[in-house]
Amino acid sequence: MTFSFDPTAYGPAVEALIAAASLCELGPGSPNRVVAADLRALDEAVVFGSKTVSNRDMAACCISGLWLLHNYLDDSHTISQDIHTTTGSYWHGIMHRREPDFSNAKYWFRRVGDHEIFPILKDAAAEVARNSSIDKGSEFLAKQTKWDAFAFVDLCESATRGKTDETLPRQVAQLEWQILFDYCFKRAIGS
Repeated sequence: MTFSFDPTAYGPAVEALIAAASLCELGPGSPNRVVAADLRALDEAVVFGSKTVSNRDMAACCISGLWLLHNYLDDSHTISQDIHTTTGSYWHGIMHRREPDFSNAKYWFRRVGDHEIFPILKDAAAEVARNSSIDKGSEFLAKQTKWDAFAFVDLCESATRGKTDETLPRQVAQLEWQILFDYCFKRAIGS
């Protein structure tokens, strides 16, 4: 299954924020101050426009994800820690993985369990891995039969410590963000 990400599907405000982002960082990164005012203005009306929000937790997940995309970890964390769902825990886990607080990230991924996006993420990560030069530490991405969030935390840790190349993990982190954001957006509006 190939995942296709279309930022135009989310409306002009979200499309502009996605366009202004760089490839997902594995660590904290530097906040993108160019979009700070746009991020502060985010609410359901800005993110979803005329679409009716039927799931407020998923809408909050979208907003948390947009803050995280632009390296505002504290702002993302403030939102995600108040979303008491597996998907809120997922955003929370990504944020801690990027802090970097790898053991805390794993705690949150244990709370996520087997998320609905894992099969799509596993396939997308395998496709990217097969089309890149894979080092020994990331070969699991091409071969895993089930998404292993804990192995990905370990890979991100290895890359942030300079033990493995960060290119492939960053590409997979970008896919993870896209797939999770798309999932949240669609569920927020009930589609």
